[in-house]
Amino acid sequence: MADTAITPTREQNYPEWYQQVIIAADMAENSPVRGCMVIKPWGYAVWENMQGVLDRMFKDTGHVNAYFPLLIPLSFLEKEAAHVEGFAKECAVVTHHRLKGDGHGKLVPDGELEEPLIIRPTSETIIGHQFAKWVKSYRDLPILINQWCNVMRWEMRTRMFLRTAEFLWQEGHTVHATAKEAQAETLQMLDVYADFAEQYMAMPVIKGMKTSDERFPGAVDTYTIEALMQDRKALQAGTSHFLGQNFAKASEIKYLSSEGQEEFAWTTSWGVSTRLIGGLIMTHSDDNGFVAPPRIAPLHVVIIPIYRNDEEKAQVLEYVQSLAKELKQQNYSGSGLRVKIDDRDMRGGEKAWQYIKQGVPLRVEVGPRDMAKGEVFVGRRDKGPKEKASQARADFVAGVPHILQEIQDGLLAKAKKFRDDNIKRIHSLADFEAYFKGDDASAPGFAMVPWCEEGVGHDLLGKLKVTPRCIPLQQEPIQGNCIFSGKPATKWVLFAKSY
Repeated sequence: MADTAITPTREQNYPEWYQQVIIAADMAENSPVRGCMVIKPWGYAVWENMQGVLDRMFKDTGHVNAYFPLLIPLSFLEKEAAHVEGFAKECAVVTHHRLKGDGHGKLVPDGELEEPLIIRPTSETIIGHQFAKWVKSYRDLPILINQWCNVMRWEMRTRMFLRTAEFLWQEGHTVHATAKEAQAETLQMLDVYADFAEQYMAMPVIKGMKTSDERFPGAVDTYTIEALMQDRKALQAGTSHFLGQNFAKASEIKYLSSEGQEEFAWTTSWGVSTRLIGGLIMTHSDDNGFVAPPRIAPLHVVIIPIYRNDEEKAQVLEYVQSLAKELKQQNYSGSGLRVKIDDRDMRGGEKAWQYIKQGVPLRVEVGPRDMAKGEVFVGRRDKGPKEKASQARADFVAGVPHILQEIQDGLLAKAKKFRDDNIKRIHSLADFEAYFKGDDASAPGFAMVPWCEEGVGHDLLGKLKVTPRCIPLQQEPIQGNCIFSGKPATKWVLFAKSY
């Protein structure tokens, strides 16, 4: 057997390693439609767990779920100029509503639509149309809506989970009576995303505001959580947008105030997607495969029975079934443990490697000798594949929640140290160029740079393929000049190569 389960390794070829981790963990595969993926049960189970936690967090902050159409009239997008310009190149357009035979065994479009329909790249415009019907008075506000759905953005260069033409996400859309309320909502949801990323994904993030050239099309302000992957490239993991009154004016979302005055409302939107799974893979996985943080892992414990004949099989299966029942009664992160017995007719070593590649936090092997001693043989995914140890059954069952949390905390601490070790403060344009100079695949990490608004769009950024990731919300005192304009710096800004 090779030294590692995944070839090439991260150091040898990081992009290919990433694809091979997905394949080895059986999480997703490419579909017949270019740029689209099939999310397989293991990958979808990760998404379901993410979805379940986020949905609870949204509802805890007063939001409710709804659903809006997949198809958006072209005229709706045209109402907000910056919005349509920002998404125009990514839109998939429906122009006909049926097919007919051409007489030669081929089907051709028929029944041209009066107005083209856009497959939603995002839903601000069509949801805004409905909000305009729902909002009449200040008493109708706030409206706090979320929807779970798919969207389509016609990407030319795709990579599973990170960037696909169709992907799954949630998008929150809210309406408020005042700018203050809308801004508070925008920052509240940014905090929700950051808490989820760190407490559940064990992925440390930096919260910040996007620079003007990186804002969501049509937004007044865009806030983001930025993470650093193991190849030292940044990943925008979630965004929250203060839309001001731009979309309210475009969609005619008005309300009668308590003073009897007609006012335009203030709106927000915010979202995360299956891109988070890509971030999860690139934050924690190793050269043996996927590593799943326990709080969102599809399984917490897999039990592998070991036996040589039918008599031993019956005895061992009875033992592990009672063990599984005990484990499921333990509480971890507010619910019972997710436990599976793998009694397939195949070698225990093959099974173990499957679950290593799929990132299951704990593997338990039980054979006749373990039964006789009242023990279990345990391997942890955060340790080497050969690092396994015997434990008394009762001690293991009682201690599993603690072990899982120890794994969760260890993954976050490790990722945070890696992130912090790869942030460098840079005070000159020459040092900035030297830091980021290299081939397309190389990335040194985050650069924290003194900046002013006139530093946007510098030619060097395009040359180096570097973008401003955010203006961190936590700012230290700053002195000196912006390295791009030479004028007095007003903020520290985070730069990186990115996905």
